[in-house]
Amino acid sequence: MNGQYRKDVIPGIQVDIVLKADQRTGKLTSGVVQDILTNSSFHPHGIKVRLKDGQVGRVQKIKE
Repeated sequence: MNGQYRKDVIPGIQVDIVLKADQRTGKLTSGVVQDILTNSSFHPHGIKVRLKDGQVGRVQKIKE
């Protein structure tokens, strides 16, 4: 899953996100979702989340 739909992103799941600083390079950061920051049900660049370690970025991949 690619993380564009809010219904797929649940606190506690493992995801890969792209941080704001890494958007140009596309470097992914792994972590566990703590909070969902996007209110809309869909976002073309990925749902914005806060990881347990405090980093904020958009979900690129949901790990199964």
